[in-house]
Amino acid sequence: MQTLIQSVLTLQNGTLEAVDVLLMGDRIHTVAPANTVPSAPHQRVIDGTDRLLLPGFVNGHTHSSQVWQRGLIPQLPLELWLANVFDSTPRQLDQFYWGAVSTAVDTLLSGGTCVMDHAYVIPGQELETVAALVRGYRTVGIRAVIAPLIQDLPFTLGFPKGCLLPQSASPRSAAELLAMMEAIAAEFHDPEHGIYIGVGPTGFHRCSDELLTGCGELSDRRNLCYHTHLLETRAQQRLAQERYGISAVQHLHSLGCLTPRTSLAHGVWISDEDIALLASVGSTLVHNPVSNLRLGSGLAPILKAVRAGLNVAIGCDGAASNDAQNMLEAIKLSTILHNVTDSNYEHWLTPEQAVQMAVAGGAKAVNLGDRTGTLTPGMDADLILYNLDHPTMLPCTNPLQLLVLGRPTDVVEAAWVQGRQLVDQGQLLTIDTAALHHTLRHRAVVGQESQAQHHLVEAHYRAVMLSSVSSLQ
Repeated sequence: MQTLIQSVLTLQNGTLEAVDVLLMGDRIHTVAPANTVPSAPHQRVIDGTDRLLLPGFVNGHTHSSQVWQRGLIPQLPLELWLANVFDSTPRQLDQFYWGAVSTAVDTLLSGGTCVMDHAYVIPGQELETVAALVRGYRTVGIRAVIAPLIQDLPFTLGFPKGCLLPQSASPRSAAELLAMMEAIAAEFHDPEHGIYIGVGPTGFHRCSDELLTGCGELSDRRNLCYHTHLLETRAQQRLAQERYGISAVQHLHSLGCLTPRTSLAHGVWISDEDIALLASVGSTLVHNPVSNLRLGSGLAPILKAVRAGLNVAIGCDGAASNDAQNMLEAIKLSTILHNVTDSNYEHWLTPEQAVQMAVAGGAKAVNLGDRTGTLTPGMDADLILYNLDHPTMLPCTNPLQLLVLGRPTDVVEAAWVQGRQLVDQGQLLTIDTAALHHTLRHRAVVGQESQAQHHLVEAHYRAVMLSSVSSLQ
C-alpha cells in the first residue's frame, strides 16, 4: 500500500515547509519539496492543502485504568490523593481493556500515536491484566509501552517518617515481582506489532533497592524501557534525604538504574545537580504539567532541564489526576506554564520546541528514537494529519503556534501508526466509539464513599509536611 500526501505543511529543521510525503508499507519512503513527487495509478493520493503533517506525539506517562476514576477524586496533594486512588482502582479485567481503549482513543484524537502506560495490575491476575491491556491497545492500533506498576514496600513507608504509621502486610517480595516481570516480558513483548513491555517500579519511595536494581538488570538484559516516578512532591524529596542522605537521583545512579532507556515521570523537585546528572547519562524527564498542578505538586524545572540538554518528554498522567487524556492540552501547558519561572523571555519554550519534546523527546523516552519521532525517509510512518481549515484553527496565521497555543478541537483528520491508517476524515477506522461511550456511560464505578479514605493518613501528613512549612514561614 502506498499513500502520497501532496503539498502538505510540515516542520522541517524548525521551520514550516510545504512538502510531498510518500508512505510505502509501514515506512516513510520520500519527503521532497511540494509538487515534485509524481503520483502513480496504484497510489492513494491525499491533497495536503490547508493541512499540517507531524510525527505522532508520545503520551510519555499515563495510567490507563484511571479512566474509570475520571472526575472521582477531589483535589488533594499526591500522598492523600493516592489513598483514594488505591481504594477506587478497578477490579475487573474488562475495565482494564476499556481503560486501554479509552486512553488510546483520546491520545490518538489529540495527536498521539504511542503511550507509556505505567499500568496498575490486579493482584493475583497480573498476566491477565496485561493481556487485557494488550488487547485494548491492539484493538485501537496505537503503539503502547506497558510497564506494570510494581512495589515491594508498604504504602505508608512512602511518607516521610512513615515508619511511625501502622504497617500493612508487605506486598510481594522483590524476587517474586521480578519473576513475574520476566514472565510478562516473555509473553507480551511484541515490538513487531507495536506492543512493548517496560519495567515500571512505582518509585524509590515504595521500592527496595533490590527491586530497583533488579528492574535495571532486567531492562539491560532485555533492552526494555525503565519507567518510574521521581520526586513528584516535596514529601518525596524529604523522604529521599531521610532514607539515603543523598538525592533520589544520585541514589538511583549509584544503583545503576539511570540509562538512556530510563524515563522518569514528574521530577518536580529535582535539583540543578540532579538535572546535570540525568543529562549526562542520557535519561529522560517526562513532564506532566496538568497533574502537577491538580495535585499541587509544584512546577518542574523544565526550562533548566532544556538548557542543560536533558531530554524532556510530555505526558498526560492518569485521568484520576488529569480528568482527561488530551496531548494538545498537556503540550500547551508545557509551553506556557514556565514563563512565570524565568523573567528572561529568551529562555521560554517555543511551540516548535514543545512539539519536538512531545515527538522526538517522547520517542527517545520510550526507546523508539531510531524508529519514530521524525518525518524522515526510512522512519516508521507514525503520523498525524491536522485540518488547518477547521474553525478552531482559523484565521490562517501560524498554524503550528495555533495548534499548540490555541484551543484546537476535532482537528485530527487522519492518523497512521506503523503505516496503518487508524483515522480518516476525523473518524476512527478500528473501533466503534459508540460502544466505548456506551460502556463508559453504563458501567458502574466505585462510589463517592472512597473519597474519605485519605483521612486515615491525613493527620500524619499534616503533622509532618504542613507543620514544617508553617515553622519555616
